[in-house]
Amino acid sequence: MKYTYGYTRVSTKSQELNRQLDILEKYNCDEILTEKINGTKASRPQLDKLKESVREGDTVAVESWSRLGRSTKDLLELVDFFSEKNVQVISDKEKFDTSTPQGKVMLTVFQAFAEFERDLIVERTREGLKSARARGRVGGRPKVSDKKIQQAISLYDTKQYSGKEIHEMTGISSSTLYRYLEKRKYSN
Repeated sequence: MKYTYGYTRVSTKSQELNRQLDILEKYNCDEILTEKINGTKASRPQLDKLKESVREGDTVAVESWSRLGRSTKDLLELVDFFSEKNVQVISDKEKFDTSTPQGKVMLTVFQAFAEFERDLIVERTREGLKSARARGRVGGRPKVSDKKIQQAISLYDTKQYSGKEIHEMTGISSSTLYRYLEKRKYSN
């Protein structure tokens, strides 16, 4: 059974969702998930719930792209996510529907730009690393002195300090400390 979801979001608790809800009425949504959360927040519980709920053949309707994605990149990733699950996405304001020929073409263009952007990032990273190596820089994590590691392990073994406190005293991060503790466990 195909299901139609609506998704609405406003940025502050004082804002109203009524305008978005009115627009979504024409899509006869089976369920509308609403959020009052700033779009810059990476975690949006209702959007996460929507992503877990949708099944092949379902539809997601939004008032506008700005209500769905936090940024162009985020929007492209979300539309791509729904597309991979064969879920139709409709944006009322932009008159965009991924089930129409025009929507499919635009989705292909969006995906091409996203891939192009990823490729540019990879290319710039490689160029930056090559340039750094030419100047004698190697990159990677800085080497940690054995003395500092032993100091951190000794503090840990006293069971008097938290990982954060050990980090503050030695400069050794908790993850590095635990990695060395794990190595110690298997070498004994």
